[in-house]
Amino acid sequence: MTQAVPTIKLLIGGEFVESHSAEWRNVVNPATQEVLARVPMATQDEVDAAVSAAKTAFASWKKTAIGARARIFLKYQQLIREHMKELAALLTAEQGKTLADAEGDIFRGLEVVEHASSIGNLQLGEYAENVAGGVDTYTVLQPLGVCAGITPFNFPAMIPLWMFPMAIATGNTFVLKPSEQDPMVTMRLVELALEAGIPPGVLNVVHGGEHVVNALCDHRDIKAVSFVGSTKVGTHVHHRASLNGKRTQCMMGAKNHAIVLPDANKEQALNQLAGAAFGAAGQRCMALSVAVLVGEAQQWIPELVAKARGLRVGAGKDNPDLGPLISCAARERVAGLIARGVEEGARLELDGRDIQVAGYERGNFVGPTIFSGVKPEMSIYHQEIFGPVLCLMAADSLDDAIAIVNANPNGNGTAVFTQSGAAARKFQEEIDVGQVGINVPIPVPVPLFSFTGSRGSKLGDLGPYGKQVVLFYTQTKTVTSRWFDDAASGGKVNTTISLR
Repeated sequence: MTQAVPTIKLLIGGEFVESHSAEWRNVVNPATQEVLARVPMATQDEVDAAVSAAKTAFASWKKTAIGARARIFLKYQQLIREHMKELAALLTAEQGKTLADAEGDIFRGLEVVEHASSIGNLQLGEYAENVAGGVDTYTVLQPLGVCAGITPFNFPAMIPLWMFPMAIATGNTFVLKPSEQDPMVTMRLVELALEAGIPPGVLNVVHGGEHVVNALCDHRDIKAVSFVGSTKVGTHVHHRASLNGKRTQCMMGAKNHAIVLPDANKEQALNQLAGAAFGAAGQRCMALSVAVLVGEAQQWIPELVAKARGLRVGAGKDNPDLGPLISCAARERVAGLIARGVEEGARLELDGRDIQVAGYERGNFVGPTIFSGVKPEMSIYHQEIFGPVLCLMAADSLDDAIAIVNANPNGNGTAVFTQSGAAARKFQEEIDVGQVGINVPIPVPVPLFSFTGSRGSKLGDLGPYGKQVVLFYTQTKTVTSRWFDDAASGGKVNTTISLR
């Protein structure tokens, strides 16, 4: 007897409801091709119902005491910790990353939940007394209303937790659209959020593809849209939502570089390069996909290849070093770009296309792959591969290496490996990239700070989480007030602009 495949529900007005959509897609384990669940492509009516529920809930939620909001997220972070193993197993089954990396995915989102519980200290206005004769001025940070989030497949726990906790903690209500490729762990996190005390309608979830994205960008009752994903989709979201008068923050594609100077600690640098390039099978917007080897560091290639060759590839549940790519289509795309790299003249130092994993012959596996002699005009350089492929470039000096990085249109993250403080300072001052690592290959800051990708990797002024996201999810209202003593003279009519 064939076991029925579960269906992923929508969350509307505090209730998990079955979609009436005629279009459904399978959620597939990328290591085995097993169908884990079916996810609906929500209808326009269902999107409208979710937004309506959020709009109704906003009327009371915006008036909820800030301490009451904070306590919900104190409870929520506790629930996430208690269910960490369960959440990681779900994430690994549907996304493919290793159990250890899945826990890391969840933990980095958990840090933002913890930050949201400090909202009482984050959502503070300013006050100045007697700025003019008897006049006081102060500001308040008020919530916008209904906000929406569109999240990618590669971090199905962390990115949703970047979005809805801070939006809700600041007094907004939220409509979330998870990736249709791996929504199961997101929905479990949503269940825990309701258990923590988020009221009905404050958090809603719809599933779908392009038409649901467009519906969120177009809906007149949505005030802000947050997006993480590809440059193509992010550019579309930014333009469409902005034209409809919404705030947007779109964190998009990348081509992250590391510069390796010959004075770097060789063993540490090579370990960091391999981990940042091949971890999560390269499916990170902050993956280190290009290394610029300066001077004598170009002689380290054989040792880097040896480290990469020693990494273990397998199903995520077996906790190898890297798991499969998210889909068969992703594997074909990565393999095609590797072939193109060879055609365009790069030297293939390590080829991961033909890797076999015993017991998982249908898995979407690509092993660590390294090219040397990469040039800026090559497809493997100017396209985001989103697979376990590291491109090696050569430079004669730090100045030449910085010029290579700054010529690339993306600006998500970059790093330098060196033991020279002078070189590190020169690098951080002259590099035109929003997030800089010094002997740190993936320089994503903790939530006390903001995610600050730049240039072609970001559209919108304010980044996710940290201080910037409080400003994104609130409207600054300035109040100027004067109170008169009843016994005071009314004075005379003043037709000048001055308040003095």
